[in-house]
Amino acid sequence: MAAGGGSPSIVEFFGGEDGYRCGYCRSDTGNLSHGMWAHSMTVQDYQDLIDRGWRRSGKYVYKPIMNQTCCPQYTIRCRALHFQASKSHKKVLKKMLKFISKGDVSKVASEEEPMDSHVEDVATCDFPHKSESQVSQSDLTPLAVDQDERVENEDKDSGETKEEGNVQKVESDSVQICADKDTPVPAEPSHSAKAVHAPPKPGKGADLSKPLCRKAKDIRKERKLQKLLQNQMGTAEGSQLQGDQAFLLQNSKSKTNQPKNIEDFVFVPLPDDARHKLEFTRFLCDSPLEAEHAPNGPDCGYGSFHQQYWLDGKIIAVGVIDILPYCVSSVYLYYDPDFSFLSLGVYSALREIAFTRQLCVKAPDLCFYYMGFYIHSCPKMRYKGQYRPSDLLCPETYVWTPIEQCLPLLEHSKYSRFNQDGKAVDEGRLKELGRVRVLHKRTVMPYSVYKKRRKGPSDEASVQQYASLVGQTCSERMLLFRS
Repeated sequence: MAAGGGSPSIVEFFGGEDGYRCGYCRSDTGNLSHGMWAHSMTVQDYQDLIDRGWRRSGKYVYKPIMNQTCCPQYTIRCRALHFQASKSHKKVLKKMLKFISKGDVSKVASEEEPMDSHVEDVATCDFPHKSESQVSQSDLTPLAVDQDERVENEDKDSGETKEEGNVQKVESDSVQICADKDTPVPAEPSHSAKAVHAPPKPGKGADLSKPLCRKAKDIRKERKLQKLLQNQMGTAEGSQLQGDQAFLLQNSKSKTNQPKNIEDFVFVPLPDDARHKLEFTRFLCDSPLEAEHAPNGPDCGYGSFHQQYWLDGKIIAVGVIDILPYCVSSVYLYYDPDFSFLSLGVYSALREIAFTRQLCVKAPDLCFYYMGFYIHSCPKMRYKGQYRPSDLLCPETYVWTPIEQCLPLLEHSKYSRFNQDGKAVDEGRLKELGRVRVLHKRTVMPYSVYKKRRKGPSDEASVQQYASLVGQTCSERMLLFRS
């Protein structure tokens, strides 16, 4: 997707010399990152930035100083088209399906992984930022996350551990705020283990390990999906994405002797006498990202969205996502703690993966699901690696490496270069400082011109640092504000 013809991104760069408190290891000054304020940002610029290790929290965009910070944070993405749900993932999907259709409630804590599995890591840090917490519904009263209490609760929680958000009880009309939560490369084949179906327990309703009866309308929907995919594959012949879409097409067909995929659970028709009704709505939300539509893009367009989860007319969760040229990027999750037994974090992550796969039908480039940062040095943050197949971003050359190849390196050292080609360099590195675009006194100019006009001490070191971090391409598209 080419950069749009709208307003350019405008940013202020703050550097990153001072350390701040880390919510993972509790170091007072060990967390180090570079930061900038995004007055506005195009979806293409943000896509390119997160593919260089940046991440946003509201309008604050930050990049950990990987070789110095106490807990290195590696950008992680899941190859959505090849995603295979694990046994614990299917357990969550079955639990939700059982609750909606029959009203059965099982509040036994899951032991496989934390309850909320895609919330933005930035809340565990104490640098100032603007929270993405303004939601129009009066039902939603997001809570400020107290970091000390959050970490204490993590240690005490013996059931479904919530590693990134405070798990205190709130009034029933409030919701919990969980603040966690890439130029693509050809996807690698999935190495996921086969899902194992547990036998159904006697007297507990339908056997969820067997295919559900299919209605005619569902068969028609499947045929329509297959036709759309075939058309997409025809127009994209010769591209790498053809193989990905063939994979999705193959898995859209009903195979009684094949493990179920997430669509089999998420989009299954419910009986007429279902005890509960779960609905979803989506709308644009306030964000530095400029909303954008493209002829070959998703019908909803690109930008930041709230995804609302309504249960029997009551809102129980809100997920904030960024829809970018190559991915759906998970930002935040707000949820009602009264429904934490449904593992809403895991469930919403799986729904967002399914949503990514849907968007790829219309927008073939959009085939990845970004989960924020993977932090191997923090055991409670390793769950993101369970969404397979997934890749981690090399902090030096910014190429994607399958997580299976990264884990042995991270076991040896918490900071590691994943690209094993010792001669490889950052292909997007800064090459010409003079071409960096600057906004000075409401005038756009290259840095070479601004440098001659500037009065006072030189700011070349700061501009050099900024441009090196965002890369040559973004530095020539975005406007660096200079007073």
